[in-house]
Amino acid sequence: MSTGTSPASTGPGGAPPPTGRLTRAQRKAILAGTVGNTVEWVDWALYSIFVKVISEVFFPKAEGAVALLSTLAVFAVGFVVRPVGAAVLGAYADRFGRKKGLTLTVGLMAGASFVIALTPGYGTIGVAAPVVLLLARLLQGFSAGGEFGSSSAFLVESAAAGRRAFAGSWQQVSVGAGTLIASLMGTVLTSTLSDDALHSWGWRLAFVIGGLLGLVGLWLRVSVEDTDSFNKAAQSGRSRRNPLAAMFREHPLAALRVVGITIAGTLTYYVWITYLPTYANLATGIPMDKALLSQTLCLAIFISLLPFVGKLSDRIGRKPTMAGFAGGFVVLSWPLLHLLSNSFASLFFVQLTGMLLILGYSANCAVIMAEQFPPEVRATGIALPYALAVALFGGTAPYVTTWLNDAGHGGMVWLYVAGAALVSLVVYLTMPETKNKEFD
Repeated sequence: MSTGTSPASTGPGGAPPPTGRLTRAQRKAILAGTVGNTVEWVDWALYSIFVKVISEVFFPKAEGAVALLSTLAVFAVGFVVRPVGAAVLGAYADRFGRKKGLTLTVGLMAGASFVIALTPGYGTIGVAAPVVLLLARLLQGFSAGGEFGSSSAFLVESAAAGRRAFAGSWQQVSVGAGTLIASLMGTVLTSTLSDDALHSWGWRLAFVIGGLLGLVGLWLRVSVEDTDSFNKAAQSGRSRRNPLAAMFREHPLAALRVVGITIAGTLTYYVWITYLPTYANLATGIPMDKALLSQTLCLAIFISLLPFVGKLSDRIGRKPTMAGFAGGFVVLSWPLLHLLSNSFASLFFVQLTGMLLILGYSANCAVIMAEQFPPEVRATGIALPYALAVALFGGTAPYVTTWLNDAGHGGMVWLYVAGAALVSLVVYLTMPETKNKEFD
């Protein structure tokens, strides 16, 4: 099966086809990549959805937010190990193929979910409970570190000419869909089960389902073939024995640019999309079931709009859509976070507005990072700089916002968000436009 990139998708003389339409094989590859990525991100998102329950099950009872902060620290540790997974699994995908890399990541993620689901709590096995939780989260972080680079490279390389942003947007559709499915599980379980049932077995059921979905993703990834970009690079002898070293030696500025591209995107994503329900519950007292319902509705809208913003990027360019996202958060972070109250309407408005801004980043991040590197180092070049930025700015965001709120500085969260947005805005305005860049 051919899932080729621009060389396989160009018209006479190497020009893009007038319509830029995806072939049947390309659509099939994008579908398989999207579904497989979705189920992996269900497993990743479940931890943050059930973070309060997990804190009470796996850690001893403590005053105030101490147990929650401990659980969020484990959440952050999952991000700390992501650069290791990015370096190892990204290089693996560049050397041995996107298919093998993606198959390995989803298998690791599913296994870690089963471990979390089946591990007894602190009341049963004592300190071993948080230790096992930590190890499982480390495994999830290792897997997630390699996932983004491999899946982004696979999807963008599977696109027709002139449709790269559209194809790449499905990477974030799958991330959003995985988060949405996890959010739906959280909404259903928290609204239908008693508190005792939720703490006893309800949250564990969600992780079992997540692990089973991971096995479905494993099956899907085994069924696809590698992209023409990877195959041609391998056949022409361009593959590198050490893609990681080659990436640092030959493309250091591109790697730094990926970090700058990611800073605002990952911080706003984890504050607004992943953690805002918990933050709103702590800061305003809004019931968790209402907060999760708001998240679910906003995510559905966000996901449905991503491909359209990808199409817009293919038409007007990467820079305008990315700059609109970052500039929006520079201006609107303060009014949005100060509008938060314990009403459903307030949370829904704040969350939806932020998600509409994040569309500009999420629809572009996979394609703009892929366009920085040649195929022989593409998965590594995307994965490692991205994972480093996510570890520093995304994984720590829930911990920082919780600490600020618990320390009585909740009013400063907007400055934290706006500052990150300003840094990335400078990067977006100064980087070269890559919409028309030749791609192999």
